[in-house]
Amino acid sequence: MIGWAVLFSVVYVVNVIPAFAPPTWMILSLVGLNYPEANVPVLAIVGASAATLGRFTLAKLSRAIIRGKLLSEGMRRNVDVIKDQLEHRRLAAISSFFVYALSPFPSNYLFIAYGLTALNLWLVTIPFFVGRFVSYNFLVFSAAAARQHLELESSEADSYFGVYFVATQILLLVAVYAFAKVDWRAVFNERKLRWIKKPSEALSQ
Repeated sequence: MIGWAVLFSVVYVVNVIPAFAPPTWMILSLVGLNYPEANVPVLAIVGASAATLGRFTLAKLSRAIIRGKLLSEGMRRNVDVIKDQLEHRRLAAISSFFVYALSPFPSNYLFIAYGLTALNLWLVTIPFFVGRFVSYNFLVFSAAAARQHLELESSEADSYFGVYFVATQILLLVAVYAFAKVDWRAVFNERKLRWIKKPSEALSQ
């Protein structure tokens, strides 16, 4: 029981960290690799619950700190364009989060971005939980099967996970920067991709 509580706490904390924290599926896979007697569905439910709560907290912090204190008024208006679009496409947003949660890709930038929109977080946390529960079951089983089939040593598995982690975190930083800088009004209204203009540039036109 204490072990599950520790795992829940660890997964929750790493999901609150905005960047350069190991993905939950990696943690669960390593637990499954090192403790083959562990119950995979229980691992998945603990991991999905902690990950969802952690991402919910991350989105709340993103809303309070980044949107509330760091974004300029112009950048908030830019992000609100996405909010207006999502409010009219709630089913698409829910479906997208569910499908994305089925993948092993990091979700921190999605919740940071969604937190900036000031939309209802429960619309995406519930489908995220369901999707992650399904994917964690599959990924932990797959990791265990791969290790047995390929006879991977623990150090080799750790090395593979490390390369994946570094690559995805670099992409994360690029994605978050792009989210804040893309002119979303131009994307939705003009079907053009461009950066938002600086106040000085806007006044000069």
